[in-house]
Order: sequence, then C-alpha cells, then structure tokens
Amino acid sequence: MTALRVGLTGGIGSGKSTVLQMFAALGAAVIDADAISRSVTAPGGAAIPAIAQHFGANFIGADGALDRALMREHAYADPTARQQLEAIIHPLVGAESARQVQAALDGGSRCIVFDIPLLVESGRWRRQVDQVVVVDCSVPTQIARVVARSALAPQQVEAIIAAQAPRQLRLAAADVVICNEGLTLLQLRAEVAQAAQRFGL
Repeated sequence: MTALRVGLTGGIGSGKSTVLQMFAALGAAVIDADAISRSVTAPGGAAIPAIAQHFGANFIGADGALDRALMREHAYADPTARQQLEAIIHPLVGAESARQVQAALDGGSRCIVFDIPLLVESGRWRRQVDQVVVVDCSVPTQIARVVARSALAPQQVEAIIAAQAPRQLRLAAADVVICNEGLTLLQLRAEVAQAAQRFGL
C-alpha cells in the first residue's frame, strides 16, 4: 500500500511546527526538511566542509556550526549567496529526506507529512505531494509571534515575510487550510485532527 504524501507549509510564525507535531502525535510519519537542514549545518554536519570551502572559514562558528546570523546577513545583501548555499544544502537534505521516507514506508506508514517552508516557492514540491496543507494566520499575528519568541525586531520579521511567498499565493495552492488565528492549542488540535481524518489517520 502506498502512503499518502502531504506537504505542510505556512509562513514564519504561522504555527506550522506545532501543527507538524500534532500530525505526528496522530500517527503520521513526519519529514522535517528544516530540521534536516539544521542537522547538516550543525557542528560536524555534512554541509560544513563545502560551506567553509565556498564562503570562507569565517562563516563557520567556533562551535563548528554554520554561523546563521552572519549567513543571513550575507544572503540578504547578496541574493546569489542564498542560491549558492541552497545548492550545497538541498541535495543533502533531499538524500536524508528520501532515507526517512523509505524508513516510513518500510514501517507501514499510511500518511507521510513533509514540512516544507518553501513549498509554494520551489515549484518542484507541488508535484511530489498528493495534498497541500497550509497553516495560515494574519501578517500582524506572524510578526507578533516571531518577535515574542526570538531576538528579531519587527522590521526584520517583515523582511523575512516579504522574502516568502505572498499569503494569497500559499492559500491558492492549498487543498486544506488550517486557520491558526486566535485559537487555543486545544482548538488547533481539533482542526488538525479533522484534517488528519481526511488523510486516513
């Protein structure tokens, strides 16, 4: 039996990671590309040698991990830097994702949820999933949540949101929308459970 492949996306601060955990709790196998991406840029990660070679050793912190703040600054100043970094990281993330998918299929999973922040932007992902779930909320809510949980200023969060796909474009790509605006965790869990039923969970 083939597993249903679900792409989960949403803008920064939408609550996508929380929704992913809820799908996992309901029995979905989850593939978190962001977590894999962080692991390949962590100390001793598979991407570190290539990053040091391409961008210079100063982009690697004293702990041996990618200096994210410096890279973020560099990528915003030079758009090609982001593409170059993605060219290093994406193949590694793809290979590890494929390994995790195979493990899920071997384990008999009925539903695999892929956490894909750039699902709408990438184009290629839409063809690789059966359903798209978008976690949605208003832009002021996104900004408030990210400012509350990080050291970023509102203007920095606005710049990140501006670099992501517009909200309307994400919504247009959705098969299922989970509106995470003014909900308690309990209410959000109920929304996720409703979507999960559609996916045979």
